[in-house]
Amino acid sequence: MQLYRIDTLFDCAIIGGGPAGLNAALILGRARRNVILLDNDTPRNAVTQESHGFITRDGIKPKEFREIAHKELGRYPSLRYEKREVVSVIKNNKNDKPSFELLTSENDELYQSKTMIIATGLKDVLPNIENISDYYGKSLFHCPYCDGYELRDKPLVVIIGEQVQGFHFIQIIYNWSKDLVVCTNNGEAFQNSKQKTLLENKGIKIIENKIKNFEGKNGQIEKIVFENGEKFLRKGGFVMPQLIQASDFGKELGCQYNPLGGIVVDSYGRTNIQGVYAAGDASVIAPAKLIIAAAEGVRAAAGVNMDLTQEEFLG
Repeated sequence: MQLYRIDTLFDCAIIGGGPAGLNAALILGRARRNVILLDNDTPRNAVTQESHGFITRDGIKPKEFREIAHKELGRYPSLRYEKREVVSVIKNNKNDKPSFELLTSENDELYQSKTMIIATGLKDVLPNIENISDYYGKSLFHCPYCDGYELRDKPLVVIIGEQVQGFHFIQIIYNWSKDLVVCTNNGEAFQNSKQKTLLENKGIKIIENKIKNFEGKNGQIEKIVFENGEKFLRKGGFVMPQLIQASDFGKELGCQYNPLGGIVVDSYGRTNIQGVYAAGDASVIAPAKLIIAAAEGVRAAAGVNMDLTQEEFLG
């Protein structure tokens, strides 16, 4: 394979152009660091109609958010953005100073950097229900803090699996609507019978039958259809997807992970691997909020800049 090696040695390579990666790039650009931001343009919130909970940007469309961010990043000459998919990362150790080579799928380009920030985020793995993706992001959501207000007081379905947070998830959603039906989709969703009793005492109906599909128009749920033929009227709801890392770069580099599957970092985004930082949903996992991911990008960028500055002073 013929590689096209980019001659520049960047101070930092950021993988992922979501809110964490974008804000990390902004901070490092303002710190006059030579930065490359690589993003394959497949954001987790691509199905989202509006993003909420970010002050001054409440209700913004994700595409518009990224367009504004890219325009702002364009002000900084030391910052470079490339729409590229990184397929592998190699760590080199020379004179006890690590550097990284990032190979992209585009023309087999090889980028070189002193440090790197993993900001590739998470992927949502939805339950195995026939047409659930037709409704996800339109009337079926995963974050009540993001979309609960728009569904307030409506008759809702809450679909949970065997995640230990399922009971807490239902309790939180009850704050926005008291008209809840919980579907366990034929799974063991509760840790004990006491949890079920507490929910039923609040008037929350629990259905354990397996869901076949949904009925509705233009992404708006009207009915839940169960495999036994039963149907239940609803106008929206929430689902707990399984969350997995969108990339394996952390594992490939030897980063430690916490029990929830997030990359372990310190207060400045440093992982256990020298020169490797992580930010956003890749490390935080929950709550998956745009504003939190952006803030984590700031912390990781500050960590990168501090460590590079220390190295430059000490030699």
